[in-house]
Amino acid sequence: MRCGISYDNNSQPIHFTSIYLFGVIWYNRGVKHLFGNEKNRAILRAMVSTDFKVRYQNSALGYVWSLLKPLFIFGILYVLFTYAFPQGSRGIEYFGVWLLIGVVLWNFFSEATMVGTRSVVENGQLIRKVAIPRHLLVIASSVSALINLGLGMVVVVIFALLSGLMPTLLWLLLIPIIAQLFLLSIGLSLLLSALYVTFRDIAYIWEILLQAGFYASGIIFAIIYMPAVIQKVAFFNPVTQIIQDARYALMPNNPASQTIWQTFHNPLLWFIPIATTIGLFGLGWWHFQRKQRSFAEDI
Repeated sequence: MRCGISYDNNSQPIHFTSIYLFGVIWYNRGVKHLFGNEKNRAILRAMVSTDFKVRYQNSALGYVWSLLKPLFIFGILYVLFTYAFPQGSRGIEYFGVWLLIGVVLWNFFSEATMVGTRSVVENGQLIRKVAIPRHLLVIASSVSALINLGLGMVVVVIFALLSGLMPTLLWLLLIPIIAQLFLLSIGLSLLLSALYVTFRDIAYIWEILLQAGFYASGIIFAIIYMPAVIQKVAFFNPVTQIIQDARYALMPNNPASQTIWQTFHNPLLWFIPIATTIGLFGLGWWHFQRKQRSFAEDI
């Protein structure tokens, strides 16, 4: 027996689309302020390009390495839950696609925030010598991770097609879903990078939280099989909401793709994860702007 609240799946695309249209409008307005003028965008492009050259220099496989980590994790989990512990995947339609999209999105979130946390300190010499907007250092790490995510999503789409899924217009909603995850990653990275300047233990604390979050965000355990109370608590985590929304966009008829609007009847509660994303971004931006004046001295 499944735990949780029953829902009418036929009405969900309307709710799903309206929530994300709201998010896209806000996001487009915010991006213009975040990236600034053309000069700042040129600096950002140079930072991202340099990051890729440094990261993959003297590497035989180069850019391919950005795909190997999530695919390796996916391969291990897929074999584990398909053959060693099949009860973990039983009842989940298109389990491979369901698992892969979760792993790929989580890998982006983990990479963007971990690299972003150290981005200011690791560019200390640049901060002391060149007058540049400091927040671009943090954003560059998220943009680099976003490029890797783009290649990962190509693999997800190909795998979904090979698994027998037929494309629908809902697949296009993966774009604003990823935009929300991108915004969340930038906000947390701004907050963590500013804290890391004076409190270096924050990187280790965040790494532990990421390890716990991997198991608490519905990546490998289907939300529908959790107790109803745990389902509701889990959906207050924006990453859980984002991953489940992405699964719903790909597989709307899959019960394991349950979304927040299928869990709560109160429409106001549907906005909690998006409001949390916006709130964390605002907090990160405010704290970063407040602390950046002393970065050169503190580093």
